[in-house]
Amino acid sequence: MMKKVNIPRVVIAATQSSSGKTTVVTGILRALKNKGLNVQPYKVGPDYIDPSYHGMAAGSKGHNLDTWLVDESVINDLFVQESKDADIAIIEGVMGLYDGGKNGVSSTAQLAKKLNAPVILVINVQSMGDSAAAIALGFKLYDSDVNLAGVILNKLGSPTHKALIEEAMKKINVPVYGAIFRDDNVHMPERHLGLTPAGENNAREVIEKISEKIAQEVYLDEIIELAKTAPAIEVEEFEAENIKKDITIGIAQDKAFSFYYPASLAQLENLGAKLKFFSPLEDEAIPVDVDALIFGGGFPEVFAQELMQNTSMIKSIRKANERKMPIYAECGGFMYLMQGIYDFEQRFYEMVGLIPAKAQMNKKLQTVGYVKAKILQDNILGKQNDEIKGHEFHFSTQIDVQDESFPWAFEFTKMRNNMKYKAGYAKDNIVGSYLHLHFLGSKQNAKYFVEKIRAYKKIGRASCRE
Repeated sequence: MMKKVNIPRVVIAATQSSSGKTTVVTGILRALKNKGLNVQPYKVGPDYIDPSYHGMAAGSKGHNLDTWLVDESVINDLFVQESKDADIAIIEGVMGLYDGGKNGVSSTAQLAKKLNAPVILVINVQSMGDSAAAIALGFKLYDSDVNLAGVILNKLGSPTHKALIEEAMKKINVPVYGAIFRDDNVHMPERHLGLTPAGENNAREVIEKISEKIAQEVYLDEIIELAKTAPAIEVEEFEAENIKKDITIGIAQDKAFSFYYPASLAQLENLGAKLKFFSPLEDEAIPVDVDALIFGGGFPEVFAQELMQNTSMIKSIRKANERKMPIYAECGGFMYLMQGIYDFEQRFYEMVGLIPAKAQMNKKLQTVGYVKAKILQDNILGKQNDEIKGHEFHFSTQIDVQDESFPWAFEFTKMRNNMKYKAGYAKDNIVGSYLHLHFLGSKQNAKYFVEKIRAYKKIGRASCRE
């Protein structure tokens, strides 16, 4: 049975990356929360860090909307499920409004149309006059199915500058929803993968400072009214199953490992997994009675010294591996399970050593983008030749792989240019690679992984517990 749900919503997009969009959105989220609204934030695309700021600003967990990682048919269901208690949903776009993967997959425009949401375009108008209106008009006309409802002018130089561009916008009938004056002291902290994760800095203080400015210079009441114009979303009505939690998965989560999609972890819970979070940085050992381990992405290179010095944690992970406990690792977690990491200054730090390779940090970004990952041999995620959709984003490379019989986990195919290459590691109970996947979009792999964990719990853990 289908049902219609009214959720006030608006997409905040930009003309291009580095337009100040994330700063603007984070400020809007906090300012709306400070007005007493229950705000649900979203981020278009695969990014992990922006949603951490969104969540901190809004006081509710940030979610990703990505039509490559998650089937497009699921997007509306995910959106409605996570927004059901919200007064308003704010969706931050990715890159420029029409930018995405190959053929525009998972672009902000695609998601805006899918959710039937009005779009506000952030334009960096520094050193620009009437041309800002020409840009807005071009974006409005490029795809008439996108409801480009107005603009936010960012990095204005003066009241005169503001008046000039507002007059130009009137000529093309494009409403202005904010006029933000340039302030070099108001910005988000950054590092080599983009923004610094919210948990590592004085994020709350930064967010409050940004929100004070946004509350003064962005027209929040007008944005709320615009969001209310979004039509009802039609989704299928169903009752959630009450599934018994019969396995426990240890999730590494701290400053070094923080890249997880909440809906991805929730999919494991929906299949019967209880999640126990632990810190490879601060805890002495993995949690007691876990049946599997997941090491997500993050910044192990930044905390390599601390990770290396936590030898009791490393020993407990090695003991779990000796018991053949299922272990899955992505990107930063993959690096942590290697023999060691060479940082940007070529200093070497010994890591867990379950994967016979090393990670080398590089000054330049090595790869970014969507990939298809074909499983090269049966492993804990699936059967040989199964395909998984995911993405890569890393500065490090996997080096010192000298054995010709090295058990590669996947053959990656880059979606932009169809380039193919072997990647990762898969042997016995371990799978690790630079692949970031989403279990909600890889339901069969999630189910396969959970069944492997159940098999281990039934046979392996019972016979090997110390």
